[in-house]
Amino acid sequence: MRDVKAVVRPEIQALYEEMVGDRRDFHRHPELGFFENRTSAVVKKRLEDLGFETRVMAKTGVLGQLHGEKDAAKTLAFRADMDALPLQELGEKEYKSVYPGCMHACGHDGHTAMLLGFAKFLAAKKEGLAGNIKLLFQPAEEGEGGALPMIKEGALKDPDVDRLVGLHLWNDFPAGEAGVRGGAIMAAADEFILTITGKGGHGAQPQKTVDAISVAGHVICALNTIVARETDPLDPTVVTIGQVSGGSNFNIIAQEVRLRGTVRAVEEKTKDLIQKRIGEIAGGVCQAMGASCAYEYINQYPMTINDDTVASIVAQQIVDVLGKERLRTDGMSMGAEDMSYYLREVPGCFFFLGSSNVELGLDKPHHHPEYDFDERVMPIGVEIFARIAEEFFNRKF
Repeated sequence: MRDVKAVVRPEIQALYEEMVGDRRDFHRHPELGFFENRTSAVVKKRLEDLGFETRVMAKTGVLGQLHGEKDAAKTLAFRADMDALPLQELGEKEYKSVYPGCMHACGHDGHTAMLLGFAKFLAAKKEGLAGNIKLLFQPAEEGEGGALPMIKEGALKDPDVDRLVGLHLWNDFPAGEAGVRGGAIMAAADEFILTITGKGGHGAQPQKTVDAISVAGHVICALNTIVARETDPLDPTVVTIGQVSGGSNFNIIAQEVRLRGTVRAVEEKTKDLIQKRIGEIAGGVCQAMGASCAYEYINQYPMTINDDTVASIVAQQIVDVLGKERLRTDGMSMGAEDMSYYLREVPGCFFFLGSSNVELGLDKPHHHPEYDFDERVMPIGVEIFARIAEEFFNRKF
């Protein structure tokens, strides 16, 4: 990883040990979405000790505010997510999760620690702060969706947020690189459920049945043609069947099979097409084979869309800290984020901070039971946040 001490200011470098301590404490004590009670309490007390106004919202979310010198000052918000995953941690690191079946496997412990470090940096600059700062410590990003209740309970109001920024530690990039782009940076993620009903019977008398498992196999193969033959190859799209449930014994032909899958897209029109075609194709295959099909499509997280102007500001700060050659613009992910809901309300930017280190064995992918990241990138993230705030308050929008 590139040595960036020359551009990371000393007061931020001095926060490193504290951020590592916070991150490892959160890692030892992971909490699932809307149950981040311990994490929330730690965050709230730390913010109050630093002079922030605080408010608990969305059950376990925490909003921290610092007011600038001018009543009509602009308001900039930063967001971090706090929840862990229902996953058994493997490995023997000394800060391993103490809770069976729960671990921080996506970097949210680092996001929370970094935003607390940024809060300490801001508190020391409070007297000269040229605008209002809001820090959103959000619950339940992993599937439950903590962003919407934060928004509904006023996280972006009083004062109104003008711009919003967040980052994700990203093990797809090596430590010392960062990625951002205007427009779509993460895909929409939806769920679909197909319940195929045939006619069960004895495994030795298939002629008297309609085999739901056989029908389901044909449906799966047919659905794979949507991306292969019906969407533009230059339009990133995914249709995945992730769960197949059916059958009760080796010699019984199943009457019912349930398929669950996900759709990922970065264009609304493509998502609409896929939603329509899943139902048509599955229904047609089932009808042709003598079965029936019930179809449910569930809209989940929308696309995460960066504002072009804010993304350009973030990109410039990344270049200034890491160098132009370490700015990645190829970082669009087919993963999804409920940061998307904030960016539908106010212009903003979500970016990736590279965090993997092959030499240290810190290169496992997100949601892996041995996931970890290079903690030395945390001061880099805080420095980029600080520069974004300075540029935002100095620029006329």
